Amino acid sequence: MSRSRRTQDFIQFGLFLGIILLVNILANFFYGHLDLTEEKRYTLTQPTREMLRAVNERIYVQVLLEGEFPAGFKRLQTATREMLDDFRSETGYLDYTFDDPGQGTVEEINERRKKLADDGIVPVNLRVNSEGQTSQQLIYPIAIFRLGTKSVIVKLLENESASLNPEEVINNSVTLLEYKFANAIKKLQSSGRPVILFTRGHGELDEMQTMDLERTLNQFYDTDRLSLDSTVQIKADECALLIVAKPRMTFSERDKFKIDQYVMNGGKVLWMIDRLGVDLDSLNTTGRFTPQDYPINLEDLLFKYGARIQPDLVVDMECTKIPLRVGQMGNAPQLDLFNWYYHLAVRPTGNHPVVKNLDRVELRFCSSIDTIRTKTAVKKTPLLVSSKYSRLQFSPVDVNFEMVRYDPDPAKFNKGEQLVGLLLEGVFSSAYENRVSEEMNTGLQQLGMSFKQVSEPTRMIVISDGDVAANFIRDRSKEQFFPLGYNRFESNTYANKDLMLNAIEYLVDPYGVIAARTKEVKLRLLDPVKARSESTMWQFVNIGIPLILLAIFGWWFTWRRKRKYAGA
Repeated sequence: MSRSRRTQDFIQFGLFLGIILLVNILANFFYGHLDLTEEKRYTLTQPTREMLRAVNERIYVQVLLEGEFPAGFKRLQTATREMLDDFRSETGYLDYTFDDPGQGTVEEINERRKKLADDGIVPVNLRVNSEGQTSQQLIYPIAIFRLGTKSVIVKLLENESASLNPEEVINNSVTLLEYKFANAIKKLQSSGRPVILFTRGHGELDEMQTMDLERTLNQFYDTDRLSLDSTVQIKADECALLIVAKPRMTFSERDKFKIDQYVMNGGKVLWMIDRLGVDLDSLNTTGRFTPQDYPINLEDLLFKYGARIQPDLVVDMECTKIPLRVGQMGNAPQLDLFNWYYHLAVRPTGNHPVVKNLDRVELRFCSSIDTIRTKTAVKKTPLLVSSKYSRLQFSPVDVNFEMVRYDPDPAKFNKGEQLVGLLLEGVFSSAYENRVSEEMNTGLQQLGMSFKQVSEPTRMIVISDGDVAANFIRDRSKEQFFPLGYNRFESNTYANKDLMLNAIEYLVDPYGVIAARTKEVKLRLLDPVKARSESTMWQFVNIGIPLILLAIFGWWFTWRRKRKYAGA
């Protein structure tokens, strides 16, 4: 009887092992999970799932984030692996590997780093504290997506910011993984290249001033300049987006009519408009300046669409710095950095995908924007607002450096948040409604065109700063420039480039994978005061209670075994 019971135990143990082995084999073929988190952090958005299910070519992902890292980077590494697993659950055409660029001999590592640098991939210098000693480690928080001969480089780690602690930077990086990966796959699969046109002929930003933005766009878009006076019509099916970047000269009624009818036919426009003409170079030359209105003649067009840029300047205590001379040492002037309240450090707010999880944006000499009630249904979404410590200076105003010599009085910065960036979506009414003569109609018909009074559903963005898309030029003759958003005085990079790319992507394709930017992974930090006061209780809960339960189970198991085999 004892031998039979022993045989039965072996059979049961073998069946148990067989079931575990079968479950593991099936788990390799089927992947799934139950997302119980409040913000559904482990659930892909519907546009991402639809895009992945349409993938029919093999995509390879190389993640350069293998190795031993501090807890924060370990979390980013784990989140990257889990996100790629989520993607693989939707498509069988995705393979990934994790590689360590720091492995191998010194010669192999140097050669590998040189090749990565040639591809525009630079490492992050990570400081590691261990046993009271600080060491530095070069890491590459990068994922490279490849499809055939095409490749897209994805930066996994968001830029560090003085306004965010390291935990928040890692959290933002984890939050944006789905969007970055889905966007990379979408761009790899894109066969056509949408056309983006910058207007010219009205003093707009030139090619050198938008070179950094255009070089980034040219990976997946075709960009060009458009002279409105040399074209008969802007076709919405041929131009995915029209960008009007800092015009300083008058738009003729003919040019405005072409833009209006482009919008009426479903065209999208990104307006970056300076209402008043003033810049830092003018102030450095004279020490004071009185801004004048730019005579661009676009006010009635924007008014009809639902926005009005006021002839004022927004002054904000949350601002960037500029250097001013404070003395002289020999032949060299002594410079110091001062807050310059006309250069705003705007923190985007709201959950819209254009600005979600975006760091501060630098705006220079921007004006406030009013929203206007429209005849048709137009949704107005604020994208950029100044801080609550803002005020307005109305034209004419004397702009000078005197205000930086004194500590600001918060009581004078009491006008609250001012709108400086606005998204308009919906059906727009033509600015030329009831203004088109019979002669104009006849001319349009001869060109095979017809006047439209109401637009198809479309969208546009209005930003009251023309320099938001301009990179600083170091040497025009050598085509040397700083990256877009880089503040050469502070040696700090603002999120101007990310804002531009998000805005352009949303205007071109608002229902695509950019919806993943609205996801939020909440950072739930411990209360340090409460944690210290209750540390003894939680140590007992985590250590003492499991030991007590284990002891109770051991006593019960021994008692049951003795009772079962007492008569054997």
